[in-house]
Amino acid sequence: MIELDGNAIGGELYDVFGMDMTGVMGVCTYCGAHAPVAEAVVYMRGPGTVARCRACHELHMVLVTIRDVTCVDISGLAALEMQ
Repeated sequence: MIELDGNAIGGELYDVFGMDMTGVMGVCTYCGAHAPVAEAVVYMRGPGTVARCRACHELHMVLVTIRDVTCVDISGLAALEMQ
């Protein structure tokens, strides 16, 4: 599987949140690592897009688009911190 960075989902996140989210700091629920969303490890093959923590490789977020509606599960992030 091809490994990308969080910039690959920047457009989808912009459509959902209405702002550039790639520079927002994410806090991993599992290991507590702080890193910009742009540094997440992203996999885009499959029925949805998966973003994982670069430090511990646990799941940060899942994006799925169905009938032009994008759903985002961010339960792997303890916080999103604006700079």
